[in-house]
Formats: sequence, C-alpha cells, structure tokens
Amino acid sequence: VQLQASGGGLVQPGGSLRLSCRVSGGIFRDILMGWYRQAPGKQRDLVASISTLLGNTNYADSVKGRFTISRDNAKNTVYLQMNTLKPEDTAVYYCNRISTMAIVAARPLGSWGQGTQVTVSS
Repeated sequence: VQLQASGGGLVQPGGSLRLSCRVSGGIFRDILMGWYRQAPGKQRDLVASISTLLGNTNYADSVKGRFTISRDNAKNTVYLQMNTLKPEDTAVYYCNRISTMAIVAARPLGSWGQGTQVTVSS
C-alpha cells in the first residue's frame, strides 16, 4: 500500500487548509485510516481517525471542533479539513492505516509515506 499526503503549506493563524491522502495498492473500502502529525522534536501523534466503510470519526482533543476528517471511496482518498489553524498546529502531517478508531490506542499499520508540511505563522 502506498500513501501520498499532499495539500500542506504556509497559512496565517485562523486560516484553513485541506490535506489529501491518496491510498493505492490495497483495499480502501473497509479500512481504518488516520492522520498523524509530528512537530519538530516531538513524537508523531494521531489527531483524527475514520472508518472508510462506515464513515465514523474520532479526534484528538487538541483538534476537536476545528479539524474534520472525511473520505471519498471512489477516489481512494482521505481528507483532513483544518480550520481555525493555530501556530501549535505546525507540523509534518502523515496518513496511515491504523489498528483501531480510538485515538489513544491506535497503532499505525503500514509504512510511512511522505508527509506534508503545514506551517501556521503570521
């Protein structure tokens, strides 16, 4: 399975970005997918999860109410809509298959693809 994240960039505080993660080489219809982020000097954390079959979602407290994860099964793509961005959202964002929907308990299942840099700064 290949994962390709895109859509990052430089945005001012309060702005928005939409990240995309295209999944190829595997079955997309019934898997759990997550968006992770890793800030410099910090561990990689899961911030949002989704079931591609059911569409149900979970979020880390730090992004709840601001970020929305979604999927397009026809395009084998998972999205992360990020609104009201803060400087502390600055990180490299990655997508991956995950073991469970629970944010704290989930473990990444696949190899990491190339992430996409999000920088929130004025």
